[in-house]
Amino acid sequence: MSLTELSSLHTQVLWAAFAVSIAFGAVAQKTHFCTMGAISDIVNMGDWTRMRMWGMAVGTAILGFYGMAALGLIDPSKTFYTNPRLIWLSALVGGAFFGFGMVLASGCGSKTLVRIGGGSLKGLVVFFVMGVSAFATLKGLTAVLRVKTVDAVAIDIPGGTGLPNLLSQASGLPASTAAPLLAVLLGGGLVLWALASRNFRTPNHLLAGLGIGGSVVGMWWVTGHLGFVAEHPETLDSTYLATNSGLMESLTFTAPMAYAIDWLVHFSDTTKVLTVGVVSVGGVVLGSWVCALATRSFRWEGFRDTQDTALHIGGAVLMGMGGVTAMGCTVGQGLSGLSTLSLTSIVAVVGIVLGALGGLRFQLWLVMRD
Repeated sequence: MSLTELSSLHTQVLWAAFAVSIAFGAVAQKTHFCTMGAISDIVNMGDWTRMRMWGMAVGTAILGFYGMAALGLIDPSKTFYTNPRLIWLSALVGGAFFGFGMVLASGCGSKTLVRIGGGSLKGLVVFFVMGVSAFATLKGLTAVLRVKTVDAVAIDIPGGTGLPNLLSQASGLPASTAAPLLAVLLGGGLVLWALASRNFRTPNHLLAGLGIGGSVVGMWWVTGHLGFVAEHPETLDSTYLATNSGLMESLTFTAPMAYAIDWLVHFSDTTKVLTVGVVSVGGVVLGSWVCALATRSFRWEGFRDTQDTALHIGGAVLMGMGGVTAMGCTVGQGLSGLSTLSLTSIVAVVGIVLGALGGLRFQLWLVMRD
């Protein structure tokens, strides 16, 4: 492959990632897909409908990821989710920070981008604060704190932290058998659980589960298959084009918010190139905006008062710190990470749920106090 062909393929990967993220934003706007909302519905109303949407999305993503792996389209070991180092404390603490923060900020990172597309100026403030907080936790003051504390606590697991590897080691099954077996049992089980409720089986709910899960699968295909180069013409090494990690990636939004702000601020710096994560941020906003206009749901929204402003800013700071520490958000770890059956992702999701429950209790305390 020549450098000209490589550059052309790089552009194709970015456009394909942009298209997938537009679809994600439109579906999320149309169906009100929201992880924080799903948890809140269960706690406040006992309604599991939005959680079933989330469960179907995860199940679809798992089946799609390992389906492509079985067909040889992607290599499931080439993601940072199945790293041999299980940073369980980072995932748990970071997830808890993120979960608490997303309650204060009225939604997670992806929901923030969707709300911006729907006309929320509150979401715009959360985006910038969360992005700066995330960048500081990637490379700044809080990054030093993260590396010297929670990141130092880890367990090394030979072969990686994916559940198929753990099952293979425990049972003696070959990894090629353990992976599809777990994918069918867990992914298929989640889809069947979602469909078990008659109230769930509506076009809107099915669109949410299949559309969001399908977007995650689509991004895996874009970066893991379309963007895979077996031999880079300069380094002669295999590479995944347009990703920040150098591995294949799917949808995630905490670190990409930081990279998007960095790209905007240093736009004239030719070393700052567009990546899949950066274009995904813009794509979700655009998809949400188009859907909001088409459905006439676009509404300008601002802060109610000082307390509302403070809570959203505080929540954004916690989400930026927590999302980077946990290596992902409700989409990055909750959908993309879980689609790889990563043990780290499972721990992070537990942390997010616990943090969200704490955030809901805090909100109730504020209401009772007032």
